[in-house]
Amino acid sequence: MSQTVIESPAIETNGGTLRLPADAPLRLDSGATLAPLEIAYKTYGRLNAERSNAVLVCHALTGDQHAASAHPITGKPGWWSRVIGPGLPLDPDRYFIICTNVVGGCMGSTGPSSIDPATGKSYGLTFPVITIADMVRAQAMLLDVLEIETLFAVVGGSMGGMQALQWAADYPHRLHSAVCIAPAARHSAQNIAFHEVGRQAIMADPDWRGGAYEAHGVRPEKGLAVARMAAHITYLSEAALQRKFGRELQRDGLSWGFDAPDFQVESYLRYQGASFVDRFDANSYLYITRALDYFDLAASHGGVLANAFRRARDVRFCVLSFSSDWLYSTGESRDIVRALNAAGCRASFVEIETDKGHDAIFLEEPVLHSALRGFFESQASRRGLA
Repeated sequence: MSQTVIESPAIETNGGTLRLPADAPLRLDSGATLAPLEIAYKTYGRLNAERSNAVLVCHALTGDQHAASAHPITGKPGWWSRVIGPGLPLDPDRYFIICTNVVGGCMGSTGPSSIDPATGKSYGLTFPVITIADMVRAQAMLLDVLEIETLFAVVGGSMGGMQALQWAADYPHRLHSAVCIAPAARHSAQNIAFHEVGRQAIMADPDWRGGAYEAHGVRPEKGLAVARMAAHITYLSEAALQRKFGRELQRDGLSWGFDAPDFQVESYLRYQGASFVDRFDANSYLYITRALDYFDLAASHGGVLANAFRRARDVRFCVLSFSSDWLYSTGESRDIVRALNAAGCRASFVEIETDKGHDAIFLEEPVLHSALRGFFESQASRRGLA
């Protein structure tokens, strides 16, 4: 099979934006192509002489490439600054860590808010529907330009864990190890339902304008905020909500109305929604949630999940779940581990006892960090990394 040779632009040591020309299109599962293509990414650490210490970190639904650096819009620390950093499980002094903004995103990679070269206007809803496999295919194109043939590890939580599984299915020859934190091998009916509520909230906002809101100089902020509020509930456990808020009031006495939040949990959700619209694009939310809903790794392998991993027997896997996570439950992680075992793959599995729910991926969770450190240390020893 012929292979397109991509001329490499100057690669920034701490990341940047890779711009691929029109003659190097991203071929999508839908049959469409995307070109020219931009992939925004950040790097931490240095690639060693053997090019054997590269780690690809894959972000979740509302994440981006700023995994361990201040967000350029909010100024907040990176979403995985508890894991990536000196002395942490992913130490830049040891590993070359790469994190991309997924295709369809809104932080520099080509997505619905990007300019369509055919029209000179934002794609909006003319942007092609994407899948998790498309996201991974774009990441592989970036690694080709970086001249990284094999990853020491691909790591991700939630949607990032799905990308890690897709990497193992599609590019097992390019992986030494894969770490999947609170993943799922397919989206459940319940998860699809929650996403549809969020999408309908966005599309019901009058400022959505059929997806063409940028042309009208408006944004569907109210709809996107409600979508974020609904989704955020799924990231928390009932125990965490009770511990943090219970039925505590926001102020003395009830308001006897609807304009102001009476309960602290209401105020918290409104804050989550309001702060989200400053850093995320509504159409990107539609496209990425749709990609999640379409994800079903077994479907393209005869309906048998183990078949997806038949070629990944040389990859070392680590699957981690959280006991209170009801979005992507421990049962779903166990199904993945069973499929890996059935395929003849070697997999470690840990269920972490915590009341923090799905959000534990991003919070201070010592057992998670210890498990990650232990797995990376053992695989670095096998790999011969100093």
